[in-house]
Amino acid sequence: MNTSQSASYNAGQAKGQAQEKTGQMTEKASDMMQSAKESVQEAGSQMKAKAQDAAEAVKNATGMKN
Repeated sequence: MNTSQSASYNAGQAKGQAQEKTGQMTEKASDMMQSAKESVQEAGSQMKAKAQDAAEAVKNATGMKN
């Protein structure tokens, strides 16, 4: 293998490694975004439940409950 072929081979190896690393980082970022989305959804559900409880408490306190 001459110098030009060796340099080309090494460049190809570096490109492949960079593409693999990019893929791994993209997958990790996607996983983190999914986790954040689920956390926000859970927080939203908890807030909704608390608001419903508060509304129910107001109805009970004011005698508006059917």
